[in-house]
Amino acid sequence: MSDSVAKPVDATFDQFGLAADILKAIAEQGYTTPTPIQAQAIPVVLAGRDVMGAAQTGTGKTASFSLPILQRLLPQANTSASPARHPVRALILTPTRELADQVAANVHAYGKHTPLRSAVVFGGVDMNPQMAELRRGVEILIATPGRLLDHVQQKTANLGQVQMLVLDEADRMLDMGFLPDLQRILNLLPKERQTLLFSATFSPEIKKLASTYLRNPQTIEVARSNSTNANVTQIVYDVAEGDKQAAVVQLLRSRGLKQVIVFCNSKIGASRLARNLERDGVVASAIHGDKTQIERMQALDAFKRGEIEALVATDVAARGLDIAELPAVINFDLPFNAEDYVHRIGRTGRAGATGDALSLCSPNERKQLADIEKLIKRPLEVQTLAIDKPARHRHDERGGERGGERGGERGGRRERDEHRGAAGRRPAGAERGHHRRHEAPIDDFFLKPYEPSASAKQPEEAKPAPHEKKGPKRQVAALLGGFGMPRKPSA
Repeated sequence: MSDSVAKPVDATFDQFGLAADILKAIAEQGYTTPTPIQAQAIPVVLAGRDVMGAAQTGTGKTASFSLPILQRLLPQANTSASPARHPVRALILTPTRELADQVAANVHAYGKHTPLRSAVVFGGVDMNPQMAELRRGVEILIATPGRLLDHVQQKTANLGQVQMLVLDEADRMLDMGFLPDLQRILNLLPKERQTLLFSATFSPEIKKLASTYLRNPQTIEVARSNSTNANVTQIVYDVAEGDKQAAVVQLLRSRGLKQVIVFCNSKIGASRLARNLERDGVVASAIHGDKTQIERMQALDAFKRGEIEALVATDVAARGLDIAELPAVINFDLPFNAEDYVHRIGRTGRAGATGDALSLCSPNERKQLADIEKLIKRPLEVQTLAIDKPARHRHDERGGERGGERGGERGGRRERDEHRGAAGRRPAGAERGHHRRHEAPIDDFFLKPYEPSASAKQPEEAKPAPHEKKGPKRQVAALLGGFGMPRKPSA
């Protein structure tokens, strides 16, 4: 059973009874008044109640649990060098590395004037530095489930004194299949603890998880479930699948966008789109699960510095990305899960700023569009986009479509296309109509003919010429009989 809490009016951080060191850090971050989720959650967490909170991304959710955690742990803070005096007392679990890193940065910023120690552990990087930091002792540990269990197995993380647990973006953790890991971790924690669960939606699975591990939680909901930010302008463009790449370039140029996240449904699609955008003169980089953590962090840092125009990302990799004043996001693919649409467009229009959510919808994505409109309970504006495609795209489509008909003739047909004049071209409309099923974006890499490397040619050159006549084979001594036993003639 859970209770709901009413929204406070005109609350300030001073009214929460936070310590002076924490208030000083808040002021240094430039915050003056709490957001709705902060105004409702902070007093409840300070009172020691379990919380089941629902809030859209970008609403200040991290501060709503990190500030009261710091306040509640302050009485046990100390400056001792002994690791035993700094056990893990608060555990924050997140679904992705990027979100864990973002939460850790916020916790460090809010607690920098206190003796409390914090650390973050996630996969994809060397465990040794993490192990060294954990051995020195930390009170607040931010972690992804898999890497935390690795440290538990290595006995570098002891969860026996955890007093507070936070499950951040619990819906995403369940979507990613972390439920078994969560259950293992929860079984390692003391039964007497405070548990805070935050989720974008209250699905049946989330409610079941809350009923199992939370004790009489207080429900805090600051926005209608699955609602979208009113500050975000949402536009859908009706675009053929084969025209999507050119559409992205045109939107970037026509709108003057210098910093945008482009969402794809697959890791392969994200990498391919980033490469093709680079060929069109757009500074782009891809982040997804197949990239190493170092590569993902380097790309994200470059994007934050404004060195990358288009950050092409999958849904999982984009969770936790916090880019200040991001002007727009582009949905290159409409998500299969309608709730992911809400998460995606939540990357822009954060903290009261405005933003644009631009979606490209091909004819075979109409069902996803209908699911999105049903979820957010409103129709989306659909516009047509006249695409002025570069010559390279027109050429790639011809080569790609013919290559799709007969894969073995790709190289030769493409060479002939390059030398054929405009008179030999088929009408674009007829070509698209006849080959509608073959309009997927084509990567130039796969259209190049095979060229063996220099090392592959060497053995071939070493072979004797075909006209050379081989002499009779030299007799070789038998193992035991020497030359005394003549060779048996072959049949």
